[in-house]
Amino acid sequence: MTGVPKGTGGPYRAAAGHGSGPHSDTLVRAVLGPTNTGKTHLAIERLLSHSSGIIGFPLRLLARENYDRMVAQKGAHAVALITGEEKIIPPKARWFSCTVEAMPLDRRVEFVAVDEIQLCADPDRGHIFTDRLLHARGLSETMFLGADTIRNLIRRLVPGIEIEHRPRLSQLTHAGACKLTRLPPRSAIVAFSAGEVYAIAELLRRRRGGCAIVMGQLSPRTRNAQVALYQEKEVDYLVATDAIGMGLNMDVNHVAFASLSKFDGTRIRPLAAGEIAQVAGRAGRGLRDGTFGTTGTCPPLSEELAEAVEEHRFDPLTRLAWRNSDLDFSSPDRLLSSLNRPSPRVELIAGHEASDVLALSALAGNSEIRPLVHSRAATRLLWESCQIPDFRKLGDDSHIRLCGRIFTHLIHDGRIPSAWMDSQITHFFQTAGTIDSLMQRLAGIRVCSYIAARPGWIANAEHWQARTREAEDRLSDVLHEQLTARFVDRRATTLIRRLDEGGHDNLLSAVTAQGNVVVEGHEVGRIAGLDLIAGEHTDAEDGRLLMRAARRAVRSEIPRRVAALVQDDDRQFTFSADGAHILWQDMPIARMLPGSDLLSPRPQVLDNPLLDNAQRERIRNRLQTWLGQVVREHLAPLFAVQAAVAGTPDLRGIIHRLMEGAGVAPLHRGERPGHDMIQRLRRLGVRVGHYSLFMPAILKERPMQLRAWLVAISLNMPCPPLPAMGRVTLPPDALPPTFMDRMGWLNAGPVRIRLDIAEKFVVELARMTRRAPVPLPPHLASRLGIRREMLPAVIKGLNMRVYHPRPMAANRYGPPAPVMIRFASEHENASREKTVRTASARNGRRPAAPRRPQRTDSPFAALATLFNRP
Repeated sequence: MTGVPKGTGGPYRAAAGHGSGPHSDTLVRAVLGPTNTGKTHLAIERLLSHSSGIIGFPLRLLARENYDRMVAQKGAHAVALITGEEKIIPPKARWFSCTVEAMPLDRRVEFVAVDEIQLCADPDRGHIFTDRLLHARGLSETMFLGADTIRNLIRRLVPGIEIEHRPRLSQLTHAGACKLTRLPPRSAIVAFSAGEVYAIAELLRRRRGGCAIVMGQLSPRTRNAQVALYQEKEVDYLVATDAIGMGLNMDVNHVAFASLSKFDGTRIRPLAAGEIAQVAGRAGRGLRDGTFGTTGTCPPLSEELAEAVEEHRFDPLTRLAWRNSDLDFSSPDRLLSSLNRPSPRVELIAGHEASDVLALSALAGNSEIRPLVHSRAATRLLWESCQIPDFRKLGDDSHIRLCGRIFTHLIHDGRIPSAWMDSQITHFFQTAGTIDSLMQRLAGIRVCSYIAARPGWIANAEHWQARTREAEDRLSDVLHEQLTARFVDRRATTLIRRLDEGGHDNLLSAVTAQGNVVVEGHEVGRIAGLDLIAGEHTDAEDGRLLMRAARRAVRSEIPRRVAALVQDDDRQFTFSADGAHILWQDMPIARMLPGSDLLSPRPQVLDNPLLDNAQRERIRNRLQTWLGQVVREHLAPLFAVQAAVAGTPDLRGIIHRLMEGAGVAPLHRGERPGHDMIQRLRRLGVRVGHYSLFMPAILKERPMQLRAWLVAISLNMPCPPLPAMGRVTLPPDALPPTFMDRMGWLNAGPVRIRLDIAEKFVVELARMTRRAPVPLPPHLASRLGIRREMLPAVIKGLNMRVYHPRPMAANRYGPPAPVMIRFASEHENASREKTVRTASARNGRRPAAPRRPQRTDSPFAALATLFNRP
């Protein structure tokens, strides 16, 4: 990418032979060394000591920063700023701060300097730096500043140059790997993509109070505002891309690499040792030592690489990027040919194909553009149009189309229409959007700024330069506000800094009326129930210190909350969804343990360092009282029956069994009461079925939920979600078997049937078959919610007799005989069993036990499980 024509006419043309020796006494020297050697400071001093001079920097940010330093010394009337997008050129300017691309080398000045000259090797921009190395000269003194890696090539390419080595002013030491949240204050974390920068910044905001952001896409105004946050110690951390590696001077003590690879526009590649050193060298400025290392998921640096960075020892450069600057403007094809001319020396090689050459190649073959290029002046104008920098980098042909549009306007009208400029700039005054969209608009306004700054391209250029500057400033301010709002928590930063200084014992802490725990005005957690919940920003050691300060505030709050709990209304307590805990204010305060019987579970107050033993006992007694009331309220019909038979000895035993099962008690063979007893129980609301005693009032939704919790507590298991009350049958494995038995889901072969429904069906079928077997009613399947072919197995599972028809003889015709069913009374079953036993005894076989609905929680079921193990 390039910002101005090289070897062309115009106000910023490199003068032919400008540095080729008409002044034999011109001093040319290179000042080389690692970062923090004072090279740039020396160059500025030498520049201002001459009567005139130009210095070129690799970044617009640096040009602006040093322009401000020069203005402070010489005054705004004597200093100029020239970049691709910004030009401040007073009439009597004598000293110029520029980007390397925009250096006005047609001006004859006493002093010329180029910073970061090792960028000659950069495949994208290196040809610009190489051109300045070969051709840019001051009348009295020329200075190139950079890394030692370019020493050998400079000596060969610039005969007679004086080379001075400057040692680093402070020590740079490898500190190894460090967890991101444990990095020391005044650290810079370096990543190589916007996504990584945002993720790290978000983590630092939550854990360490926030950070400043520095990326190449930021405008100087936004970058300066972000750096001010860091320099003024509103935040202690800086998250940046490798944009900080080029001379941005900040008070950084430690540089931590979050990655050791970057995307260079073509591929993801590992960082070179020199690149690592350039960024790591930002740590420690002046005489203050610095450290570097890795963080996050970045692999640690090898010992060899760390040692090379510490000792500033790297392989020398062997090739520099080069592109011919002696251009032929007789036609677009000849211009392209001259741009692609091979290098005259082996040390100089072609770099990546720049955006200006790509645009020229595309437009030279465009059927609408080609006829307009009919002279040397038109060819030169086309080349200048193609040199508009592609700041947006959208990856499509929109930039080429823009270059073509600008050339068309200039060739037809001689100027870019004001209406077109206005429509472009107006769009960028929109400040709504995300951080990424604002940065994309800043890239777009930079293109407009470049166009407005080109001499002769637009009428009333000062107006449009002011408009673009206003749009950029507005976008920059909004971007800074959004970055700060998203990645900076000033109160947290102050609090964490106090903790780092060891002042946690004196921190002011309190609990608000809403239950928020505040330390030094910063919310660090909240009281929920009887627990202190830490805020999300606390972590590891800092979290423990904050909680220590917070607990002091909570000490006076907990007794008040315990008193409120003990006196609170019963409606404020409830079971958790799985029945394993009791909740108060939606927070668990006790776990449920089995008691002496199903209806008497006992609460155990959860471990809580904020409670003493006396407080735990008060809470336990209150919860025990609440439990008793809840059980009596939800199972009121059951307790009413118990009270009604208190004076009736012959019913007390039956009701006791019913109490043990919380409203359901299985009936074993021979236990069925007589008719008179059944009638008495019915009047009390107790049903005597074929399989169980049960109370229909207890099988309703509200008491069933409580029974489920009580059963789960007695089994030491979480209560599973209950099926809807409309469900009649369930798959046999829908819930744990023992839980289903206790809850009254009868095992009926391939399904489980709800107890009251099963008893109802059996009564209906017993009436239907009291005289003789009857065909299996097909409508039973829909009533039970099962497939029709499952009916015989389900009926058999209910201990009813099922008669399958014999196969029809081959010589008979007609509809098949139906499946027949019959209910067998206990007397019939007993007689049948006696007959079977007698027949088996005669045959020497042991009779099979009668089949009854299985109880998986019986001791015999457990024995069967043991015997059936392989």
